Amino acid sequence: MSRINTNISSLQAIHTLARNNSDLAMRLQRLSTGLRINTGKDAPAGLIASETLRSEIAGINQAIDNSQRAGNVINTAEGALSEVSALLLEIQGLTNEAANTGAMSPDEIKANQLQVDAILNSINRIANTTQFNGVKLLNGSLDYTTSGVAESAVATYQINAANVPDNGTIDVVVEVTGSAALGEVDYTGSGLGAAPVTIEVAGNLGTEQLSFAGSTTISAIAVAINQLTDATGVSAVVSGTTLRMTSAAYGASQYVSVRTIDGTFTDGTDYGANASVTINGSQAEVDGLTASVRTSTMDATFTLTADMGTTLGTTDFVVTGGGAKFQLGSEVNRQGQTNAGIQSVATTKLGNDVLGYLSTLASGGDNSLLSGNSIQGQKILSAAIRQVATLRGRLGAFQKDILETNINSLSVALENVTASESAIRDADFAAETAALTRAQILVQANTSILAQANSSPQNVLALLGR
Repeated sequence: MSRINTNISSLQAIHTLARNNSDLAMRLQRLSTGLRINTGKDAPAGLIASETLRSEIAGINQAIDNSQRAGNVINTAEGALSEVSALLLEIQGLTNEAANTGAMSPDEIKANQLQVDAILNSINRIANTTQFNGVKLLNGSLDYTTSGVAESAVATYQINAANVPDNGTIDVVVEVTGSAALGEVDYTGSGLGAAPVTIEVAGNLGTEQLSFAGSTTISAIAVAINQLTDATGVSAVVSGTTLRMTSAAYGASQYVSVRTIDGTFTDGTDYGANASVTINGSQAEVDGLTASVRTSTMDATFTLTADMGTTLGTTDFVVTGGGAKFQLGSEVNRQGQTNAGIQSVATTKLGNDVLGYLSTLASGGDNSLLSGNSIQGQKILSAAIRQVATLRGRLGAFQKDILETNINSLSVALENVTASESAIRDADFAAETAALTRAQILVQANTSILAQANSSPQNVLALLGR
């Protein structure tokens, strides 16, 4: 080369050295951070995919935390409900003992009533004080609120879960498409003949035998049957010259059976029928007048009044809010949210409008141990025990079948998404170490070559020397 103003070899060496230095710096950065993609220019498409996956990872991690926290809430409620259940069983024993009036003195029954009062106060205290992070769990604040429920159509209802939209409501339309019926056996005539009659009356609660003198009127027969309704589950009513004997409740499982043992009377067995009900267009599962529906938007049970259940018609109301909402998905949307209602377990809420409430077992109440209404008190107590047991079972199913399975599913998803994000963004240390060694050698070689390229113009001096 005979030109010295422009050293092309040096420029080429400088350019290559710069590229090799950049490669060396990139390898050092990847090895120091552990990431293959540190800036957008490292891999634009890879960065976009990686950030999307990172967003999913963050959402999954939080969803797992949310599920675990929801489990803690359920555990807190379950612990309190377990104690309420034990207290109700204690009342059961006291009620049964107090009903044994032939062997119990009035003072002993009063002592039992004092215990019942203390237990009822304890149940109310548990209902009003059980909380998680300041949120009351069993005082009804997590139950659903409604508007427009017609008492003439719906006797009782319980909404276990409802996917209520944010700042919205759910319209509930209950339509009876088929009437419920009682089991019914009829006897026609103004009364019995001259001969005595003995009949056997059976229903869901039991069987009783009744004997009547000759010429007994059907009104007197109806009175006798109704006096044993609590024992048989069969009631009677007179309509003109017809004695109508029916099951005390509606439903396909309810029956009345009349069999003549001696004399002349009517024989027959008849079963009732369940109402046919749709709720928001979904066919409900019905037992007599009680309809249950479980869909993606609602889990609820309704007990219709006899007037509503025996006539074809429609009633509607609105679920305005309430319930406990748990965010269990990795993204905030309705599919990732689960709702659960937790009703109050206060003594004024355990029981129902038909039977009465647990609070009536307290001193001075209509069904206290001193009132003499031990059978009715037992019915209320049984309903309360069943309500608490059902609530515990429902919360247990929510924890086992929703929360725990959700955590398991999310954990598997987290492994796979994390592996995918790692494959895109994390550095392969084996490959990067090999590339670093290569870059170091190239930089050293380029440096040596650049030194030679810079010194090559000195060869021109040999020409000047001649």
